[in-house]
Amino acid sequence: MPDTLTAYALAAILARHALWLADDQMGERADLTHVNLTGADLRGADLSRAGLSGADLSDGRLHRTNLRRANLSRADLSRADLRGADLTHANLGRADLSRADLRGADLTHVNLTGADLRDADLRGADLWRADLTGVITGTGDV
Repeated sequence: MPDTLTAYALAAILARHALWLADDQMGERADLTHVNLTGADLRGADLSRAGLSGADLSDGRLHRTNLRRANLSRADLSRADLRGADLTHANLGRADLSRADLRGADLTHVNLTGADLRDADLRGADLWRADLTGVITGTGDV
């Protein structure tokens, strides 16, 4: 079962990650591997290159979140609001994106190998050069 973070702890991790992205020595890459972030409000956050493998982000609010090059392999993003999110070059291998709202999301060069996209809303999403090998769609797997 994933670990759970307080809102204060999550804010501290995001602040250290922002410093890390700015090459500040006080910064540290966000490692939210296997963390329970169910329903978390991360709208507009910069989680580029963050470690989110196996994290539970179900029902999360990730509208316009920067997830470029983030590792979201095996993450639970079911029912997450990812409208307009930047997922360029992210690893979403075997992630659960069932019923996720990905309208207008940038999924350029994303690894979606074996991901669950059943009932996901991909209207207007950019899937250029995305790896869709073994994607589960519910209407005939890719």
